[in-house]
Amino acid sequence: MKTKSLKTAVTTLGVVGVTVMLVVASCTKTNQTLDLPKTSLPPEVTNQANLICAKIDPSAAPTIDGQAESVWDNATKLNTTTQVPDAGNGMFYGYIGTQYPVTLRSMYDGTSIYFLAEYADQNKSVQVSPWYFDSKTKRWAQEPSAKTFDVNGNLTREGWGEDKLAFLWNIDNSVTKFATQTCYASCHMFQPYLDPTTTPATMKANQSANHYTNGSNEKIDMWWLKIGRDPLFNQFSDEYQDWAGGPSITSLVGGSGNGRHQDDQVVTGSSTSYPYAPAYSSNVSTTGTSNNTQNFTLTVSGKTVVVSAPKYIVPNKTDYYYIAQADITAGTAKLITKLDTMGVLTLADNTTVDPNVGTDYQRLDATPTGLDGAKIIPSYISVGALTAGRADISCQVNYTGSGWTIEWKRLLKTPDTKKQDIDFTSLDDQPFGMAIFNKSNYQHGIKPNLLLKFQK
Repeated sequence: MKTKSLKTAVTTLGVVGVTVMLVVASCTKTNQTLDLPKTSLPPEVTNQANLICAKIDPSAAPTIDGQAESVWDNATKLNTTTQVPDAGNGMFYGYIGTQYPVTLRSMYDGTSIYFLAEYADQNKSVQVSPWYFDSKTKRWAQEPSAKTFDVNGNLTREGWGEDKLAFLWNIDNSVTKFATQTCYASCHMFQPYLDPTTTPATMKANQSANHYTNGSNEKIDMWWLKIGRDPLFNQFSDEYQDWAGGPSITSLVGGSGNGRHQDDQVVTGSSTSYPYAPAYSSNVSTTGTSNNTQNFTLTVSGKTVVVSAPKYIVPNKTDYYYIAQADITAGTAKLITKLDTMGVLTLADNTTVDPNVGTDYQRLDATPTGLDGAKIIPSYISVGALTAGRADISCQVNYTGSGWTIEWKRLLKTPDTKKQDIDFTSLDDQPFGMAIFNKSNYQHGIKPNLLLKFQK
């Protein structure tokens, strides 16, 4: 496996399903099905395992605190295993076949539905590509969000990604094949795409990937928990998938057709030039997290170069994995206003941070499993709690020292009016798929073809 094939495969994160793309320019019907590789993806099945949702009295509802309190003894455990598939394009190289066993439980009362997930994990991974200083290049750089390999396929660095958990649900039974494919129903495999920038337009190879549905009326409810971030405000991000404008667009964008959106975002139009992507309304929930990054222009050996560096730092703080907006507001976190050619940072209060002194900001060991200094800088800012439709799910997590206990709840029926949430009030069986991300950005273990069954 060559590094080149891995680089071409790295794209926007896809959730719960093989994050790759299939573009079929001639398919326009809502009953379009995916031509999934038979050697790497599971066959269509009606159901492999049932998650029984126990009926409880509202007075017995669990407290959402990340603890498996005694009320959960009323719910039958579903022990199942997610596994990282072979997407066929090297995208999950280094993870293929890895299994992540998980135990699920569920309950409901007159208004809400509750879930509990428990699984082993020897590492509490909440860092996301933190900033470190490269003493050789004199540049600030970020750790990789997933494993990296050399041209011979040898591991060069472990991933500094975040543990995540994700679920997909069929909204109003709108998605064809969801009952038999669940998370694979919106999974689009890499295929050639039409490039209209050439004359005449030509088909080109495509190694990228994404999730979107196959019809204008098809929508999937996507619950996506970034364990290091969302639980800071006791939340589990509520999002959805649509068809990204349809085949007339997704067949042109070279793999960038993205059907994954925050709740409350809706299509408002389409761009008039290549790649003709649909335009969506601005995020209603403007909180959550933002990137802790900025660019500086430097003059090196008479040439102008643009380099990236952190935007904020909490001076002398150790072992932290996010910058809190509250610390920015209070002035505890300092804006970085200047970067020199030796990597020295000047802060808003005119103090400086010289990463060349000692190793606090550097890699302590460049081997695959080597650690970084205690003062490496987080890559993201925790702005605030999610709002509007994205805030429908309350959640809390607990790392036990050997694994995760994750507890969450949602109304059986949310106030959603845009067809972006699943409605459980019918108490009908609901097929679903789930995924576990272990210290990685987009590589994930998948478990499709699960079925939620309500105890009446």
